[in-house]
Parts: sequence; C-alpha cells; structure tokens
Amino acid sequence: MNKTNKQLLLAYSGGLDTSYCIPYLKDAGYDVLAINVNTGGFSQLELTEMKDRALQLGAVKFESINIENEYWDKCIRYLLYGNILRNNTYPLSVSSERPFQGLALLKYCVDNKIEYFAHGSTGAGNDQIRFDILFQSLAPDTKIITPIRDQSLSRTAEMEYLKNKGFEWTKVQKKYSINKGIWGTSIGGAETLTSDQNLPEDAFPTQKTKADVENVAITFDKGVPVAIDDQYFDSPIDLIRSLDQKAGAYGIGRDVHVGDTILGIKGRVGFEAAAPLILIAAHELLEKHTLTKWQIHWKKQLADWYGMMLHEAQYLDPLMRNIEVFLKETQLHVSGTVKLKLHEYRFVLDGIISDNDLMATSFGAYGEENKKWTGEDARGFTKIISNQMAIYFNIHSPKI
Repeated sequence: MNKTNKQLLLAYSGGLDTSYCIPYLKDAGYDVLAINVNTGGFSQLELTEMKDRALQLGAVKFESINIENEYWDKCIRYLLYGNILRNNTYPLSVSSERPFQGLALLKYCVDNKIEYFAHGSTGAGNDQIRFDILFQSLAPDTKIITPIRDQSLSRTAEMEYLKNKGFEWTKVQKKYSINKGIWGTSIGGAETLTSDQNLPEDAFPTQKTKADVENVAITFDKGVPVAIDDQYFDSPIDLIRSLDQKAGAYGIGRDVHVGDTILGIKGRVGFEAAAPLILIAAHELLEKHTLTKWQIHWKKQLADWYGMMLHEAQYLDPLMRNIEVFLKETQLHVSGTVKLKLHEYRFVLDGIISDNDLMATSFGAYGEENKKWTGEDARGFTKIISNQMAIYFNIHSPKI
C-alpha cells in the first residue's frame, strides 16, 4: 500500500461496474480494498478468478466474506414464510441481498477504521439507495464515493476504459449485468431495457439439459425445507443449492420482472430462480392445508408489506422485526411433504402429506358429505348469516 494514499473499501462483485471502479479509484489516489460479500452465488473457482481480476486491475487487497447462513437466517426464511414474490413474479433475489451485503461491508469499514466507501451502482437503480441508506443511518461520517453514478457512465464507456487498461470482457459480459446469489440470479441489459423483448436462451447462466419428467418430494419442518425426497440436508442453504441444480437443469425458474423502482421509474429485469420459485409455491400449498383462513389472510397482508419495505431499502425499520416475529409464529404447524413434478420450463404441484392437514375428513368432505352438522344446522346458518344483507335491502330497494 502507498502510505500517502487513502484507504477505500470497494463493494466488489466482479462485474463491469465494480471492475471499472478499481483502476479509476486507484488513479484518483486511493488504495482500493476490493471486498466481496458472498450471499451464496459464487463457487470457489469463481472467487479465485474474481481475486485474480481485482488484483490485476489494481486493488491492493481482495477478500470475500461469506454470509450465506446469516442471509438465510435473517432474511430468506422470512421471504419463504411469507411466500413473497414482488408483483407476484420476482422472489427479491438481489434486493434482499443488499442490506446484508451492506451491513457486512459497513462492519468491515468500522473494524478496520476505513472512512472511504465506494460502490458501483448507477444513478438510475435501486442499489445506490440501499447501500447509501445503511451507511447514512449507521455510519454517517463515512464518505461514500460512486464513480458510475457521478459520471453517468454507459457500459460501452466503461468497457473502453478497461480495454485501455488491458482488460477485455466476454460477449455475454458485455451485453448483460449478472448478479448471482443463493436466492436467485438477476440478468439485466439489452432486451430488459425494452418493453417488448424477452431474454434469449443464452442470456441465462444455467442452461437446460433435461427433459424427462421427474417426481420430487420436498419436506418442510415448521416452514423450513429440510429434505428432498429421502435426502435430509445439514442446512437450508445446502437444500436450496441442490434443488436449484436439479430444477435449473429443466430451465425452470426463468422470468422477467417488471416493477416500480424506489426512484419512481419502471424497470425490467430478467432472472432465474428455480429453487426459490419451487419452494415458495410448495410452501404456500402446504400452508393452504395447515393454516386457518384468517392466518392466511393476514399473512398475505403483512408479507406483502414486508417484501415492499425490504425492496425499498427499509430493512432497518423496527417494524420489520415485528413482522418477522409474526411470520415465524405462523409456521408452528407448517410441517409436511409436498409432492411435485419437474417438466421442461415448469413444475406442477401434485399435493401434500401432513399430520397437520386441516382437511380433516371427520368433519366432512367438501361437496360430498357433512358429518358434524345437519341439514337443519346449515339452513339456520344461512338464515343468520344473511341477516345483515336482508336488513340493508329491507331499507334500500335492490336493483336487480
């Protein structure tokens, strides 16, 4: 390190934007510490390649901090408990990672007395706000530096700058910005910048290799996935990774999300999230059998709010901790096995097996047989429940 330079922590993902930042910030007089926070999206080989790239570009240090277990425990579990899909489509793959990456980076800054922090966010996205809010709330004296945002750089301009530094990008890297994590991978650029085009096959990091229909059974214990078929896993992270590999081979989990950014503009992003989409759908089906209708009703309201707050950089709000307590409490009886089939590009839920199934046949079979009430009971019930409407229409003539 140059003792006359200022130490700066760069939130480093290995992508184009943060790769541009390394030589740019070095030229600006900073000793750049390229710190990656791994939320489960990188293999050891990828991290080794990332380190080599960072040092080649001029970073004085590279380090990867693995927080995937913390990410599961403090976030993913609640996204699953709440069956949270942004606009009924997107499992918050990237937006849910950012608070935990930001907190890990903030802790690194505090522990190592680093007063300069940089990230590669653009001025037109959500991540700039997610990182900035964390530092402004918890470490307001930290100086935040954002080269891409401040210069309004295009991907072409960044690639040209890096080319002059001796670093080339592959065809896919040039076209798309890819963010990988255990809860899904986002793909942005090219077609996602339009309103009428879908992503081509080669844009997705996971390519389809299987076509034969496969039966799968996923077992949950109090809302937590613990087994696939007869294989129990040491951690939910291991199960997610295994299911993602199994279902990703069918091309399952691909979609394009259209939503509202924190800035107020509309945005599109492609993603692949085979395991998250399957687990959310399977968990929701199990809940339909094991929760009461009012538990399901209020869970939906609070879970939707939780997802919106998380997406819009409000993870630190105390209300989020309150909702987490509620979501965890609802999972007490959400245990059982969900049966499904994997097909090309889709999956089908077959049903569930659970000791807590509220389809208790001792009370009756829907549309077939009533065992715990009589016809007279039903007649009286309809009489009483219609009183409110009967009173209203006794005063106000109905328009039929």
